[in-house]
Amino acid sequence: MNFKQSILETIGNTPMVRLNRIVADVPATVLMKVETFNPGHSIKDRMALKMLEDAEANGDIKPGGTIIECTSGNTGMGLAIAGAVKGYRCIFTTNDKQSKEKIDLLKALGAEVVVCPTNVTPEDPRSYYSVAERLSKEIPNSFWFNQYDNLSNRQAHYESTGPEIWEQTGGKITHLVVGVGTGGTISGTGKYLKEQNPDIKVWGIDTYGSVFKKYHETGEFDEKEIYPYITEGIGEDILPKNVDFSIIDHFEKVTDKDGALYARKLAREEGILLGYSAGSAMAGLLQMKDQLTADDVVVIVIHDHGSRYVGKIYNDDWMRERGFLDTELRVKDILAKKKDKQFFSVSASETVRQAFAVMKEHDISQMPVMKDEEVVGSITENIVLNYLLDNPFNHSEKTVETIMGDPFPLVNSDMPFSQLNHYINKSTPAVLVKDTAGTLHVVTKYDIIQAL
Repeated sequence: MNFKQSILETIGNTPMVRLNRIVADVPATVLMKVETFNPGHSIKDRMALKMLEDAEANGDIKPGGTIIECTSGNTGMGLAIAGAVKGYRCIFTTNDKQSKEKIDLLKALGAEVVVCPTNVTPEDPRSYYSVAERLSKEIPNSFWFNQYDNLSNRQAHYESTGPEIWEQTGGKITHLVVGVGTGGTISGTGKYLKEQNPDIKVWGIDTYGSVFKKYHETGEFDEKEIYPYITEGIGEDILPKNVDFSIIDHFEKVTDKDGALYARKLAREEGILLGYSAGSAMAGLLQMKDQLTADDVVVIVIHDHGSRYVGKIYNDDWMRERGFLDTELRVKDILAKKKDKQFFSVSASETVRQAFAVMKEHDISQMPVMKDEEVVGSITENIVLNYLLDNPFNHSEKTVETIMGDPFPLVNSDMPFSQLNHYINKSTPAVLVKDTAGTLHVVTKYDIIQAL
């Protein structure tokens, strides 16, 4: 028989997957270490088990004791799984910006969850750091794991994540990209990889509202850098002991909006449903793509699964409420949906008969009129039909410029759909738009209906 002694033995040895569509403009080979294959669907399973086993070995917690931790959800999940297997009680403090799914999942594993306010300083007695510390002092045979300063965190990645990446890339990795929260993943993994090849670049992904980037670049802990942000799992208002700034070559900040949008793009373009910080890591890499070459091998380490965020970044209403999702069509979207993008026009010097033949052959109702490669007017089926009815016996040699109307308006491709009503009406059935290559196209009422 082939089986594991417990679910804890399935932690680690996660797959490496190449990214394709989302990195089409990146010259390097981009790989993703997909940590959602861990039993808790998060990379935090690695360090959670390591911290618990080290605490047991050191006598910090004894059988039947209580695991206490402040967590954004994923470390708590790893500790809750280990606690369930080993028979520990778990109490987790978290902040009120975390998704409901994370809290519900912790409770599903038998943990008790205390939700604390986000917008307070770490020293505030209401913060999730302070509440965890207080509970550890009040509850006998309990241990506050403090993932921020517990160096077993980064040691777990030095012992497992780093060696796995080195082996899976055949030692060809040139860049490591990781979102930085507690700092354990990037510091432990980065340390191992740099010991194998000091030339490997380690890029940390930070968020606006976090102190990491400025501190790394200036050595100054600037409280003005600290303000609330929505991104979960990365960025800090403290300097965790697990962050080894000497290992990290560069911090790149990513907005809340870009992190959310790129998580959604990863799902839709790569088929990988991941968490908020994975979107931030992807966005951060794309912001730095000009620093890469075709010889580079980039590994992005992601933290957790998208199931934690179905009520947030994967919910259109939540995204729209925060201004992250613009669902209104733009002219370029209507153009992209056109099945036939051929541009038909007629010369001002051509005859009505010739124009009518083009419209009939291609089943079109309107055309721009051109003269010396400039748009000088327009004709529609109504104009042609009215002329033919008024001149049933003498129409074949009349030129288009004698019956044409005003040119169709030229609009910007980024114009929102709702603004088209200023241009398209009963007398103006179409607009002109240029694509990114500068090619003219006609967008008609029919095109708009088809796009909607």
